Amino acid sequence: MAKDFAIVLNNGSVNAAVATALAAQRFRPIMLFLETSTQPSSRARAAFDQQVAQFKPYREHAVPMGYLSTLRNENLAGAIAADPRHGSLAGRQLLELLPVIAIGARYAVHYQAAAIYAGVRVGPLGDDLAQATEFTQIWNELLQLPCGQADLDVVTPLLELEPWQVVDVGFQVNAPLERTWSCLEEMPEPCWACRGCRARESAFQQSGKPDPIRVVRKV
Repeated sequence: MAKDFAIVLNNGSVNAAVATALAAQRFRPIMLFLETSTQPSSRARAAFDQQVAQFKPYREHAVPMGYLSTLRNENLAGAIAADPRHGSLAGRQLLELLPVIAIGARYAVHYQAAAIYAGVRVGPLGDDLAQATEFTQIWNELLQLPCGQADLDVVTPLLELEPWQVVDVGFQVNAPLERTWSCLEEMPEPCWACRGCRARESAFQQSGKPDPIRVVRKV
């Protein structure tokens, strides 16, 4: 079988939409949503479903992993920027990715996919970027050598970008940013007060691009 599939880890966020758009430029995407929320009809899942409708992947899967919600105190993957008051979150963010990449790898083997795309972003800071780059390299070596998947790559195209650069890339690749969710609350509308909303607003402002969610909501 031709290696034309890529597993895309998508949690409905801005990062996920941009990573999916980049993957779709090279591969036929298979979108994977890891259901870590205890609420099945979460806003993040709704955003994922909207992105599925946009990208029309070869397949899409939702994997129940609710146990993770009892192990973490922050939604690191959903926000597009970390709160600087908490310092570096790269280590904890990479720890969160361990079971996610593992599940993605299992689906990649099943579909004989060529790549696993993850929208993780740590920014250009030396220590965090070096740590995250090593993490990706270790996963690739683990899959390719002892696991015998020589042609499978873990791809993190947003790893060294600033949040505003992710938005900029998103506009360049026509990512459906209007079908993303950054709010940490489970409400019909974004609260625009939580850490996720503030990070999103800052990223769009710094990029000089209008947030399509803001535009739609105001009309």
